[in-house]
Amino acid sequence: MTMLTPAQKDFLLNSIRVINDYPKPGIVFRDITTLINNKDAFNFTIQHLKERYASYNLDFIAGFESRGFIFGAALAYALNIGFVPIRKKGKLPHTTIAVKYTLEYGFSEIEIHIDAFKSVQNPKVLLIDDLIATGGTAIAGANLIKQAGANCVESCFIINLQDLQGAELLRKITPVYTLLDI
Repeated sequence: MTMLTPAQKDFLLNSIRVINDYPKPGIVFRDITTLINNKDAFNFTIQHLKERYASYNLDFIAGFESRGFIFGAALAYALNIGFVPIRKKGKLPHTTIAVKYTLEYGFSEIEIHIDAFKSVQNPKVLLIDDLIATGGTAIAGANLIKQAGANCVESCFIINLQDLQGAELLRKITPVYTLLDI
């Protein structure tokens, strides 16, 4: 099972709360806390991803602070591989490498430990997060994984906001898999 059926997509979509006008008017916020606190939906999501990625022979899952930590750590456990956090600047305690990226209102910066992948030669990494919108953070994360000496074999997102075209931009540097295209 590497692709979801329409019924499975509906099941997951119905487990995600929709909040209109959050965090500001005109925004439709997809709240995945209702998916992760629904044992059936969360288990289904992780099982589906485990089956999809079992044959990839991954060495690590890398996930973004903070919701990528939830999906990434659970999937890393299910696949019996390591998890590597990607965090905002200044949040990791050891020597890091960083990537700056543009936001619609300025810049942001994410970091990874410089030795995050050193235990494996030619490490294969899956990048994961809950949602891809414009793609800025995801592209920075994929570039950061490469800078750290690993191969980002794919990027995975629970939700893809298609109108914002982030997944299309990210596909220029790594394959992308999304469970729900909204």
